[in-house]
Amino acid sequence: MTPTDPGLDAVLGSLVPWPDDGSRADGPVAVDATDRLLLDEARDRLATAGPGDVVVLGDRFGALTLGALALGAADVRVHTDAVDAERALLANAEGVDRARDRFSVHTALGPDVLAGARTVLLQLPKSLAELTEVAELVARHAAGDVVLLAGGRLKHMSRTMNEVLGASFADVRATLARGKSRALVAAGPRAERRDGPLTYPVTARLADRELLAAARIVDGGVDVVAHGAAFAGASLDHGTRFLLSTADRWPPADRVRDAVDLGSGTGLLAVVLARRYPDARVVATDRSAAAVASTRATAAAGGVADRVITTRDDAGGGLPGASADVVLLNPPFHDRAAVRTDAAHRMFATAGRVLRPGGELWCVFNTRLRYRPALERAVGPTEHVAQDPRFTVTRSVRG
Repeated sequence: MTPTDPGLDAVLGSLVPWPDDGSRADGPVAVDATDRLLLDEARDRLATAGPGDVVVLGDRFGALTLGALALGAADVRVHTDAVDAERALLANAEGVDRARDRFSVHTALGPDVLAGARTVLLQLPKSLAELTEVAELVARHAAGDVVLLAGGRLKHMSRTMNEVLGASFADVRATLARGKSRALVAAGPRAERRDGPLTYPVTARLADRELLAAARIVDGGVDVVAHGAAFAGASLDHGTRFLLSTADRWPPADRVRDAVDLGSGTGLLAVVLARRYPDARVVATDRSAAAVASTRATAAAGGVADRVITTRDDAGGGLPGASADVVLLNPPFHDRAAVRTDAAHRMFATAGRVLRPGGELWCVFNTRLRYRPALERAVGPTEHVAQDPRFTVTRSVRG
């Protein structure tokens, strides 16, 4: 039987799935079975943890961070890839007495957040690439006696995750399942991971016809740099390729002073914008820390780092109004763990706000999502430019 702890129960009971209040029947939950399982598995370690011992990765709404503090951790270092998850933690911490002074948030996944850690709690990412990067960095920078507890929902877990952890740790075992969740426990960082090369970030040279034509490159290629959590990795996804195939209809260079890559991923569209509009300022924004780091590195590899400004923001909410002449957008259809269109609609609203009158949003999306009416409402008159068996490209003009 799982032991109860009134202090922990009170903290977890106070959390909400910020910015939601938890009242939506189909909305996210602030504390799930995986959070509770990880906290239970780490209970004894957290009760005796000293300063700098505990790290939390991938916390969604603060349950792991604030729960670890409630169970006795002296302090907690935190990294979340998604900026909205980081903001949810900060919002929920306001309701927990003295919590805010006992954890630190780190934007980058690296030695600052991991050095010397002895207990690491991780919400398992769906991407094996992201898990690989996390495991290798924990094995390299954490203490030699570190224990990594990685939890997830059974429906999202696979045996390959054990193999990924086993490549960086000598001892990997699985706990019993509970509440449709399970934890993987890894210990004993392998020597080759302490000193050997890291898998991520990876770099690849792309020579796709649509990419080269849009970037106005006659001969050669475009180097893309990708961290593990970056969408599509070091490749050109089909939606972006299809959007690039319409570049000859984008606004001419003499009409573009400012351009935005909204949801930049690895930054390929930002590089294309910088090369296509050599006199324009380009802003690339994404809510993912891995995406922002990838975009920055891709821009540097493409020789346009001095003209691409990268920002980490949720749906571009911090971009100033009426500040762009063209926006390129390949919106996600996953909002956190669920298949939702919330993020896309927030990005449409951002595009409508940041475009100058007459400015254009060029958007590619899965055809079945039928976004055209939403684009009309958020931005302005929208035309159907191109469609293939999977994707649609639209052009919306700000009124």
